[in-house]
Amino acid sequence: MTYPVGLRLTGRRVLVVGGGTVAQRRVPALLDAGAQIVLVAPEVTPALDALAAAGRLRWEPREYTAGDVDGAWYVMAATDVPAVNAAVAEAAEAAHTFCARADDGSDASAWTPAVGRHGNLTVAVHADRDPRRAALLRDALVDRLNDGSLDAAPQRGRGPVPGVALVGAGPGDPELITVRGRRLLSQAEVVVADRLAPQLLLDELPPHVEVVDASKVPYGRAMAQEAINETLVSRAKAGRFVVRLKGGDPFVFGRGSEELEACLAAGVPVEVVPGVTSAVAVPSSAWIPVTHRGVAHELVVVSGHVAPEDPRSLVDWSALARLKGTLVILMGVERLPAITAALIAHGRAADTPAAVIQEGTTGSQRQVLATLGTVASDALAAGLSHPAICVVGEVVTIGARLTALASALPASVQG
Repeated sequence: MTYPVGLRLTGRRVLVVGGGTVAQRRVPALLDAGAQIVLVAPEVTPALDALAAAGRLRWEPREYTAGDVDGAWYVMAATDVPAVNAAVAEAAEAAHTFCARADDGSDASAWTPAVGRHGNLTVAVHADRDPRRAALLRDALVDRLNDGSLDAAPQRGRGPVPGVALVGAGPGDPELITVRGRRLLSQAEVVVADRLAPQLLLDELPPHVEVVDASKVPYGRAMAQEAINETLVSRAKAGRFVVRLKGGDPFVFGRGSEELEACLAAGVPVEVVPGVTSAVAVPSSAWIPVTHRGVAHELVVVSGHVAPEDPRSLVDWSALARLKGTLVILMGVERLPAITAALIAHGRAADTPAAVIQEGTTGSQRQVLATLGTVASDALAAGLSHPAICVVGEVVTIGARLTALASALPASVQG
């Protein structure tokens, strides 16, 4: 049997003996706890080497010697040599210092639990030295905390602190929202949701949550930005916790900075939760890498919500046409004929590979592979419309090649 306890290691010396993958897995949590780590090992993994180079820990590149345990509050024996681990554990025992052994838990004075985190909560599971069972239970608990099915709200006070969280919900697949975003959504009392935010996330909300539709439909109904700002501020000032649920990332053509400014000007507590931007995620979902070694050394993300000849446009299309890398055009499917014509007129080759991907990362994803000269007409012929993203550049060819390779494989391994 064990006696569970939390160690407060901030500013305290912790000895780690061994520089392999076990140490690599354990050291980040020790650093996160504020430990001053001394790492003793002749060689270490590149990741541990990088931590030492950055000054995050002290690496002594040598074999373990007697006396290394002296002054340590906690010790971890993580070499692949049982005799060395045994010597470390014996020295820790003599020094009345708790020691975890990576190779033989039965001969250790401390066992490392399976650990998960949810905000400021830590879930630690021991399962009588059955690590697989402990990890499964840990994962189940953390999953329920993240999706809100297990209530972990503070018992003091009335729950979440009134304020606003600007949450990027990702490109469309509800599973691509960040862990923090999903946790804050589970605590929301009001959700102000965009049309491009994954709508399945709203279906998971309990009945008492107020949902405000802040959709902006192209050439259709739209909630004015001023009205959205006022909603965020007024609900928060009324003592409620508000999540502004936005597609992609709040600061990538999402007007998140305007909403942040409105909250700050009104004295409303606010935080920004970054999201997975569709500019990268949607091409990835079509197996198009936005960068590729030897093919594209630059990536430009541009808004196509106004045409190149429109006096409101802030885009230098002639400069974009001279670039050789990847161009990702958001909100431009309706103006794609004018955009592609401008790029070609300013010098981008008409045979440059191009693609349009509609509703990327969702079950309704559709795509067209073409060239810059034909992509607008091909997308129209295929019936593609918003929300869609256009990718221009040689990386589209990489995506086509990967797709062809996958199609030649058995269905069970195509992914």
